[in-house]
Amino acid sequence: MKIAVIGQSLFGQEVYKELRKDGHTIVGVFTIPDKDGKADPLATEAEKDGVPVFKFPRWRVKGQAIPEVVAQYKATGAELNVLPFCSQFIPMEVIDHPKHGSIIYHPSLLPRHRGASAINWTLIHGDRKGGFTVFWADDGLDTGPILLQRECDVDPNDTVNTIYKRFLFPEGVKGTVEAVRLIAEGKAPRITQPQEGATYECIQKKDNSKIDWNQSAEALHNWIRGNDKVPGAWAEPEPLTFYGSSLVDNSPTNGQPLEIPGASQPGIVTKAGLVLFGNDSKALLVKNLQFEDGKMIAAAQYFNSGSSAAVELTEEEKTFAEQMRAVWQSILTNVTEIEDSTDFFKSGAASMDVVRLVEEVKLRASGCQLQNEDVYMNTTFQDFIQMCVRKLRGEDGEEELVVDYVEKNINNMTIKMPHQLFINGEFVDADGGKTYKTINPTDGTAICDVSLAQISDVDRAVAAAKEAFEEGEWGRMNPRDRGRLIYRLADLMEEHQEELATIEAIDSGAVYTLALKTHVGMSIQTFRYFAGWCDKIQGSTIPINQARPNRNLTFTKKEPIGVCAIVIPWNYPLMMLAWKTAACLAAGNTVVLKPAQVTPLTALKFAELAARAGLPKGVVNILPGSGKPLPQNSYLNKICAVSNVKKVSLELGGKSPLIIFGDCDMDKAVRMGMSSVFFNKGENCIAAGRLFVEDTIHDQFVKRVVEEVKKMKIGDPLDRSTDHGPQNHKAHLDKLVEYCQTGIKEGATLVCGSKQVQRPGFFFEPTLFTDVQDHMYIAKEESFGPVMIISKFKSGDVDDVLRRANATEYGLASGVFTRDISKALYVSEKLNAGTVFVNTYNKTDVASPFGGFKQSGFGKDLGEKNCCFSFIHIF
Repeated sequence: MKIAVIGQSLFGQEVYKELRKDGHTIVGVFTIPDKDGKADPLATEAEKDGVPVFKFPRWRVKGQAIPEVVAQYKATGAELNVLPFCSQFIPMEVIDHPKHGSIIYHPSLLPRHRGASAINWTLIHGDRKGGFTVFWADDGLDTGPILLQRECDVDPNDTVNTIYKRFLFPEGVKGTVEAVRLIAEGKAPRITQPQEGATYECIQKKDNSKIDWNQSAEALHNWIRGNDKVPGAWAEPEPLTFYGSSLVDNSPTNGQPLEIPGASQPGIVTKAGLVLFGNDSKALLVKNLQFEDGKMIAAAQYFNSGSSAAVELTEEEKTFAEQMRAVWQSILTNVTEIEDSTDFFKSGAASMDVVRLVEEVKLRASGCQLQNEDVYMNTTFQDFIQMCVRKLRGEDGEEELVVDYVEKNINNMTIKMPHQLFINGEFVDADGGKTYKTINPTDGTAICDVSLAQISDVDRAVAAAKEAFEEGEWGRMNPRDRGRLIYRLADLMEEHQEELATIEAIDSGAVYTLALKTHVGMSIQTFRYFAGWCDKIQGSTIPINQARPNRNLTFTKKEPIGVCAIVIPWNYPLMMLAWKTAACLAAGNTVVLKPAQVTPLTALKFAELAARAGLPKGVVNILPGSGKPLPQNSYLNKICAVSNVKKVSLELGGKSPLIIFGDCDMDKAVRMGMSSVFFNKGENCIAAGRLFVEDTIHDQFVKRVVEEVKKMKIGDPLDRSTDHGPQNHKAHLDKLVEYCQTGIKEGATLVCGSKQVQRPGFFFEPTLFTDVQDHMYIAKEESFGPVMIISKFKSGDVDDVLRRANATEYGLASGVFTRDISKALYVSEKLNAGTVFVNTYNKTDVASPFGGFKQSGFGKDLGEKNCCFSFIHIF
């Protein structure tokens, strides 16, 4: 068809482009005159294609069509007029001229909200459903017959901007093009609009968007969000314009009161923003404020908004300022010279120009991480440069992280340990001030009091993580920028690696050198690895049977899940945090993490480093506690199923078999066999819980192990010569004693060890049992301690030892030692475990997936495929 497009804006531009792709001929584009020397996007696109463009300032004078304008229009020979977001009044001589008439896109479900501010009124009325209509134009105000409608849910905190970007723009473009396709096929309906339910509200302008405070909190919120960002809801004094409203259940109360004439009670300026109250005493939170002179600030900064004196620029900063002056000049082409007082938006800049400016800053100063709001709040060139310089200096007004440290002089350093909950970017006490003591397993003394999370704290943390994901900058952040922040976090962890390893040693009993290399070292590697995946999480295009003749296409898109709850064990407190958290953050999720009750301190130190690395508030939340607020056992699977079928990944226990054949490298088998059991004092989920040793070498292997065990030094984990530190906590030590006593009662041969070391702390001797039969308790149950269980098998009976090795409810890891590569491959194929080590043990790597079978859980950690996302199929 020959089509005339009458309208303006990016929406009009996209409709124009899609109509051309559909094979239609655009015979003319009728749009608005250039503004501040800049053409409308629709005009720019059409001019680029050589399509005739007409920029009429008006179509009518005193209600009468201008003959010359109508004549120019008719000369195009249009068969259909398409009006996407047309803001002008088009005369009926034009509307009725084409043989197919005219269709108009309107952003509401007609007949509701007829008029020019339909999106605003959808939100102001608190409609639960919104959408758009494509209708046939007549001589009424949005009264013509309906051709096509599409609807969407309206979220309680939607704004004009969010609902437009999420649905009205992308789906509206598709709907308008589909309507044209129906007309071309002769299938377009004409459904008469009913009068019932029709509304004709006024156009929202600044003078009629003043707030009436005598309403409920929900009504106030709807009014503010319905006018955000244009024209802006305002009130006295100043006057102030309010942006970024959200309803809150538990309103913050710590802050400075702000008297608001007409309001039922004063507002409260808090760290989160300005809390306002309706006449029902319920609350809403406003994030940003704008003064009469156009300056926008964060609402939290209301009382100190005028206190910042201008900073004097260094020579290097002056160079940066001049570079940015050139950038402004290249954007604001209609401005002769960029002066300090030049206003970005009053000079004609639009939203796309904001995006460009933010990206230009990143290219010239990677340390200056701007958000779009920073530009809106610093509109003059001078204010913009001052803001950028403050950010580069680290003096950008961001609230300083307040940490109430517990300090200890230990291991030739001063370690500084946070001990409170970490929620929404702040260290805070638990509800009711509840605390508990975390114990140093080396001597049994208390390290410090740690805040004990309550259910109400979990609710606050989840709300903060949800807001950070749905409303905050984390979810909208460019993946590459997200990767830079995660990498910066890894760098900070490396800078503090000795401190982290020392904290790990005194809180979990890990030998310091092992903690430095593995607990902390692999944690740093994990964050760096997943930082690199942030901008490489990609979907795929899939061939389908229905691809022809309509050129259908299907592709997958990977999206973050949202808020991830993480519960970690006490054997590798920091490393388990890293394995779970890094993948979640890389995909754009936010986390609420509960460290093990007995080892919370490295998780809290991690929270501090995450904040200092620049991760936005609410992205990481740490809740030490007993496990009651966040479940910490296999019941998680049931809980996820009976609630709303949440995705869940479980890495549980193991009773990993290690098969040692007579043809092995004996030195290596002894060395690695001991490591498979005694590594990290046996507190290792993949520890070899049972060794099967071929009878031809059994006695020699046992003798060699006993010799090596006697050489092991048990003692202070901070002593560099220590091989074997204390067990993690008293309850586990008692369980180990009971475990070994059971083995003795059942008749297993105790070769060495099995005693609690008689000294302060939770020390347990490396222990070895032989003659362990398959039916025994210690042959089936995981010790999670330094207890080697050795069973003998007959030479050459490979399938029988495989049967015995697989006769366990677990399947996390396994191993085989042999020089025969064929045997090694056969055994590794037959062992039922997530990981099989061949002639080695405990070799994990961040690039290799990790997880188990059977009662050892499901889901994987680490590796390329394990960023936490959901698949969405798009047709």
